[in-house]
Amino acid sequence: MKQKSDVFQFVKENEMNTNIYLYGEIRKGDFWERVFGPDETRVDAYSFKDLLAAVETPKVTVRINSMGGSVSEGLAIYNQLTDFPGEVETVVDGFACSIASVIFMAGTKRVVPESSLVMIHNAWSSAVGDANAMRKAAELLEKVTTPSINIYQSKTGLDEDYIKSLMDNETWLTSKECFDLRFATAVERNDVKQSLDEQYLSKLILENKELRSKIETSFENEINEIEIESSWDGYFD
Repeated sequence: MKQKSDVFQFVKENEMNTNIYLYGEIRKGDFWERVFGPDETRVDAYSFKDLLAAVETPKVTVRINSMGGSVSEGLAIYNQLTDFPGEVETVVDGFACSIASVIFMAGTKRVVPESSLVMIHNAWSSAVGDANAMRKAAELLEKVTTPSINIYQSKTGLDEDYIKSLMDNETWLTSKECFDLRFATAVERNDVKQSLDEQYLSKLILENKELRSKIETSFENEINEIEIESSWDGYFD
């Protein structure tokens, strides 16, 4: 089943998962859309809310390719996803920039393919007025940026000052950097479509240790048997 809003799609892949495609700018509709029709590259929180409420599968996979947009719209979408009663996985299909990177953090499993990028920075805007108006605008921008900092910190466990420095420098992150800094929980290799996530890696290491222990134990037993056989062989000669 495919549910298509005017600007993005919810596609039921099977009985277990619905794919949500967030491709385009994150913002509300504007005057020009009322004149010329909907912008199909736009994503807004109101339409997202209605479609998410209609999802019947226990899992959603949010596939993102967006340069960002409105902080208020993005935070609303993030909160809707974290309130979803089922499992949420997020995947960067191209770019997850600015507020789109915050939406990406809503996933319990967060996948960045080797061919994708994530960008984080401070909120920005424009202002007109005297010095007081400019100072007020700067203070407001700092407050608007704070929720994004809190979300990055809660998901990655990184120090707040370090996150701020990344945002101050408008940092672009590769898949490996996302994984190393814990923005992502998995890196997908494009050539073989294999995911290396934390849980799987831990399981693999544990199984490797267990296998090595069994091999060492088996080898020691064989050595002991050889030594015993050799000693008795000498006795009966």
